[in-house]
Amino acid sequence: MLKPAEAKSDTAFKPRMMGFLIGNLIRLLTKTLRVRITDDSGLLSDPPLHGLIWMFWHNQMLIVPSLYTRYTRKFRQAAVLTSASRDGAVLAAVMRQFGLESVRGSSSRRGAQAMIECRRLLRRNYYIGITPDGPRGPLYDMQPGVVQLARLCAVPIVPITVEYAKFWRLKSWDQFFIPKPFSVVRVRFLPFVHVPDDESPEAARERLSALLKPEIP
Repeated sequence: MLKPAEAKSDTAFKPRMMGFLIGNLIRLLTKTLRVRITDDSGLLSDPPLHGLIWMFWHNQMLIVPSLYTRYTRKFRQAAVLTSASRDGAVLAAVMRQFGLESVRGSSSRRGAQAMIECRRLLRRNYYIGITPDGPRGPLYDMQPGVVQLARLCAVPIVPITVEYAKFWRLKSWDQFFIPKPFSVVRVRFLPFVHVPDDESPEAARERLSALLKPEIP
């Protein structure tokens, strides 16, 4: 029987190992994909010097870490918001494979702490990746946190849409997309979105949600 310290170490080891394996599988898969990028934001050609929020749906996120590594890692540090659960620990370990830090927290657990940490990193000009319908959904239902953070820190949001030409779809709450090897992936960085102080949170949430409306429901 494991002693408490040993059990804690073992629990920490498993997410790291799973993250290492999953991260390398994703890296191998993405090397086969034919990625087509439309950069309406100018992010890749003229990266901003200030902090920025990357926003994309939870089920489209597989390709996003590779985009960061390939196009923006050289000039900007970044972190992703992951849940404080065991699944979140695995996801954080996956993100480390791509040079991404993690902020642990969600609306149901460590939400306030996560907001404070994101605010600190944005003030240091980090990019913060957020899936506004994560970590548990409902699917394509944007939670208010991303709007609150953008307004609080006075930083823009870049909405990102991902369309996989050929894919598998998991039977999870988010119906997660896994692109098939050697298929085409179309990524679009939409123009930066600012959340002014005089816009209601609900109006901003609806405006952002409409921009991310998926081609494949």
